[in-house]
Amino acid sequence: MVFTEQHQLIRKLARDFAEKELAPIAATVDETGEFPKEVIQKMADAGFFGIKVPQELGGAGADTVSYVIVMEEITRVCAVASLYVSSPNSLSGAPFLLGGTPEQQKKYIPGAVTNKHVVCFGLTEPGAGSDAGAMVTTAVDCGDHYVLNGRKTFITMAPLSDYAVIFAKTDMKAGTRGITAFVVDMKSPGVSLGKPEKKMGLIGCPTSDIILEDVRVPKENILGEVNKGFAIAMKTLDTGRIGVASQGIGIAQGALDETIKYVKERKQFGKPLSKMQSIAFDIADMQTKLTAAKLMVYEAAAMCDRGENYTTQAAMAKYYATETAVEIVGRCLQLHGGYGYIKDYAIERMYRDCRVFTIYEGTSQVQKIVISNSLLK
Repeated sequence: MVFTEQHQLIRKLARDFAEKELAPIAATVDETGEFPKEVIQKMADAGFFGIKVPQELGGAGADTVSYVIVMEEITRVCAVASLYVSSPNSLSGAPFLLGGTPEQQKKYIPGAVTNKHVVCFGLTEPGAGSDAGAMVTTAVDCGDHYVLNGRKTFITMAPLSDYAVIFAKTDMKAGTRGITAFVVDMKSPGVSLGKPEKKMGLIGCPTSDIILEDVRVPKENILGEVNKGFAIAMKTLDTGRIGVASQGIGIAQGALDETIKYVKERKQFGKPLSKMQSIAFDIADMQTKLTAAKLMVYEAAAMCDRGENYTTQAAMAKYYATETAVEIVGRCLQLHGGYGYIKDYAIERMYRDCRVFTIYEGTSQVQKIVISNSLLK
C-alpha cells in the first residue's frame, strides 16, 4: 500500500493524539468504566468523528484509507476510544449517507461529527443476531406515522444516544424485503433502555438494549424507502467491517509494540528474552501475519475509495485481521508470562478488548458465509 503525504500527516496527527490524550487515561477508563467527556470532545474537535464524512456535512472529506489509519492508531493505544471514532464515520453515519434525504443528512450528520448529539445503530435483537432478517421488531403504518414495538440488544452507545437508527419489519411476510429503517428520537414516549451490560472488554463505552413500546415515529423519519431498509443495513456493515478490521490491526500492533519492549527488558537465564531464538522467531512470525492483515485491510479501504464492489474484500479483511489480532494478542500475553495476567500491564486489557472483534458486526463465521457465497454463486 502506497500512502500519500496526506495519509502520513493524518497518521502523525492520530498517533500524537493517542499518545498524548489516550495513553494516560486508558487504564483508568478500563478500571472505572467512565470515559472522560472532555477527551471525547477533543476527539471530535480533532476531526476524527468526521474523518470520512463529506465536507458539506461538516466532515473532513478524507478517504476510507484515512479512516483506517485513524482507527488503527487510536486502537493501538486505547481500543475503547475507537468506538467513539467509528460511530459517526460508520454505523451511525452511513445509514444517512446511504438512504437519507438531504434534509435528514443535514439534520443528523453534522451534529454527530461535532459531538453535539449521539446516534446509535439498532439492528441486533435477542433472537436475531447473525440472522438479522429474523428480527421481530414491528412498525405499523398508522397514517402520518408508524408505531414501533420490539427490543434491540447489544446496542453500543445506546445509553449515551440522542437518536437511534432502528430497523423494523413493515411487512412481516416479506422477510428481509419487508424491513424499513427509521430514525427514532430516544426521548420519545415508549423508548426505554435495558440495564448496561457488564462486558468483558471495551469498558468505558456503554452497551444496552433499546426497548420500544408503542413508539410513534413520524413518516419523515423513514430512512430510504419503505421495505428497503435491509439493504441499508448490509451496506452499512460493509463499511463497519473495514472499521472493525482496522481495530484488529491496531490492537495487534499495540500488543506487539508492548511485547517487543518487554522482551528486550525482561531477563531470564542471564540474558534478555529477545536474545532467545524461539522468542525472536515468535516476534518475526507475528509481525509477518500482522503485515499481511494490514495489506488486506488497506486494500478493502482502497477498493471502497475506487468505487469498486468491496463487500467480499471487507469480509475477508474483517475475518483475517480480527482472527489474527486475537492470535497475536494472545501470543503476546504468553510472552509476558505471569505479568501478562496482571492489570498493571496493558496487554491484559488488550486481551479482553480484542476478543469481541471476531464477534460484532458479523462473526467470523458470517464473514465466511459472505466470502464463500461470492465464490460459489
